[in-house]
Amino acid sequence: MPELAFEDFTPGRVFDLGTITIDRGEMIAFARRFDPQPFHLDEQAGKESIFGQLAASGWYTSGLWMRAYVDHVLSRAAALGSPGGEEISWPAPVFAGDVLTASLEILAARRSRSRPELGLVKLGARLHREETVVYRATFTGMFGVRGDAV
Repeated sequence: MPELAFEDFTPGRVFDLGTITIDRGEMIAFARRFDPQPFHLDEQAGKESIFGQLAASGWYTSGLWMRAYVDHVLSRAAALGSPGGEEISWPAPVFAGDVLTASLEILAARRSRSRPELGLVKLGARLHREETVVYRATFTGMFGVRGDAV
């Protein structure tokens, strides 16, 4: 029986998803496979870019947040997937050695009208380095309701 169900995702609640230290080798390996732009792969290209140094792929950053979300919330929840989102942005670059703090904020929640056994939860994803937000996304998660709530 999952610990978290739709009823636990109340607007305003914030989940601490822990911290993540950016590993240079992992960052470059991801870029090599999925986002092989020069400023993600080569120190000199990174220095000559608008980032001023080797920068992580935004998709790598997104994946790190997703892993923290799974580890701290989804693995304990009656999660039923996601129909998608409205926003994704990388307002500041991420660099090797950065220590990022991950969080999840519940923005809104409602029971599905067509499928009352599930709830739709609008979620705000954030990663930040000290006071600087480096990743932001807004999407919908679907969660099962508790058995007696249907």
